[in-house]
Parts: sequence; structure tokens; C-alpha cells
Amino acid sequence: MSGDDTAAPQHFELGPFAFDSGYTLPGARLAYRTFGELNAARDNAVLFPHMYSGNSSSLEALIGEGRALDPSRYFIILPDQFGNGLSSSPSNTPPPFDRGQFPVVSIADDVRAQHRLVTEHFGITALHAVVGWSMGGQQAYEWAVRHPEVVPRAAIFAATARTPAHNKLFIDMAGELLRSDPAFADGFYADAADVHVGLKRHAMAFTLTSTSTRFFRDEVWRAMGFASADDYGHGFTRGYYQALDPNNLLRQLAKWRAGDVGRNAGGDLAAALGRITGKVVAVAFSDDFFMPVADVAADVALIPGAELRVIDSPMGHFAMFGLMPTDAAAIDEVLAEVLKS
Repeated sequence: MSGDDTAAPQHFELGPFAFDSGYTLPGARLAYRTFGELNAARDNAVLFPHMYSGNSSSLEALIGEGRALDPSRYFIILPDQFGNGLSSSPSNTPPPFDRGQFPVVSIADDVRAQHRLVTEHFGITALHAVVGWSMGGQQAYEWAVRHPEVVPRAAIFAATARTPAHNKLFIDMAGELLRSDPAFADGFYADAADVHVGLKRHAMAFTLTSTSTRFFRDEVWRAMGFASADDYGHGFTRGYYQALDPNNLLRQLAKWRAGDVGRNAGGDLAAALGRITGKVVAVAFSDDFFMPVADVAADVALIPGAELRVIDSPMGHFAMFGLMPTDAAAIDEVLAEVLKS
């Protein structure tokens, strides 16, 4: 899920960066990776922010010649969100902003930094499209609301414009499980290398909720090469999450929980989404526990001209990884439709 971390990302130096939480981080950095070439007109750029716990390599499997996200046609920018360990994060920032002292970050903070990358560094005045899944989808909504003139089209997968109440409860649970580790004290982990229990419990929560009941009932994990449901939980979700820094995850969870584009219109979600002028196709996965079809559909109803697509998959929220060939094909079909519109 985390992609190939051996390829070092590039960094855009933001300098002193003021977060929405009221703190300024000296020497803030935004990591990113790119695929393809920016054309002379600078109008073929596709921005593709990533999900919770991921990084700029996480969704590289969706990019390739002959795919919808074809680097021979598009200049694909994969930005790293604050708090993911590659951009400025609790794990890589020196005192006094290291670990638990790192500022609380918002989705808007990510988008403001990405906007500077796009406009200042690459000299792009309008993107071809923004694509996002989960927290990346939250960022895509923020882009479309905050900069409608820059986003003529967006493909948003398994994300809502405002984090639903039931999703906040899951986020609270995931955070409590991380904080349940004896190594957690005074609001942070002093040494992430000593973490075992908290990340294991956090991974168990994602094993249960990130796919679907159908995934376990129909033993879909067998198609992924696992011998049992326990084998899947141990070898896939636990193996992934236990390699991550818990201080980073806690900052990302808080950001996910607070996601709300309505803040751009004084808390009025309908007014905020009404600012979107580009083509929006929002995709829900049929068995997604985190972002159910009804929640995605409710946002679509508030966006002028937006369209809803539903992809049937037992993979639930994790369908976006394209681990099932049918999921990958359905995702590519939507992306191709949006990018060519």
C-alpha cells in the first residue's frame, strides 16, 4: 500500500508556513513526486493527493502508459500531505515542533501548500484535473471549492466534503487505540521505535472496517493470496500500519476528522459546494463503511452538475487500491471519462 519508498521524493521549500491552527512552522517543506512531462501550454497537469497513512508513492499503481493516468499524456503531480513523514511532519521536524509539538494541521493547510507548489514552482495557472481518494478526496473537494478557476474537472473517490458523524467515531476509536500504547505519554510518543501495542490495535480496527462483511463472508482474501482472514489481518493491514510513525498518524487522524469544506463559507456546506464550477464525478464503493454511498450522494446533490458513480466491490474503502482486477478496470473507466471530458 505504501508504494516504492526507495525513490526519494523531491521537496518544495515553503519557508515559514502559517497553519490554520495559528502556529508558524519555520522551514516547512512539501514533498512530491511527478510522472510525465509538463507541456508547453502548462495545461496537462493532474494533481493526485493521497490518502490517510499514505505518501506520494502510494497510488503509483494507478499510473502507467495505456492507463487513464497515462504519463505520456499528462503531467501527474503526487503531493505528500503534511504529517505523512515525507513532507513536514512530527517525525522529521526539529524542536520545538517535533513529535507531539507539531502544529495541528488542516486539509486547507495541505491545499494552500499544494497551490503554491502548482503555481509558484511549476507556473501552472489551471490544472487539467484533480483526482483524490479518501483524504486525497477531501483535498480534491477543498481544491474545487477554494480554487474553482483552477479545477475544471475532478474525480473524487470514496470521500465526503465534510467528515460524517459516524466516520468521526471511527477516527476517535483509531486514535484511542494508538494512544493506548504504554509508550504514549504527555500527548505523544517519545520514541516511535518502542511502539508495538498501539499500532497493532490500530491495525486491527482497519482490518475490520476498511473492506466489508462481504469481503470476509465470501473469503475474498483468498484471491489476494492469504490463507485465512487472520492471515490477511496479520500480513496485510498489520504489516502495513506497524511500519508507520504513530505521531504522524495522530496528526493525520485529527486532520481527517476535521475535514469540512463548509469552513470556506462560514460553515454552510451547500454554499461552499455551490462554488464549484468544474465537472465533478464522485465515486462511491458499494460496501464502503467509511464513506457510504448515501453520504457521497448527499454531497453530489449540492454540487452543480455533479455526477455520482457507484462501483460494486467487496473491497469496501480499499477498493481504490485496485487489488481486484474488476475494481482497477472500473476505476480506470471513471478516470478516463473525467480526464477526457
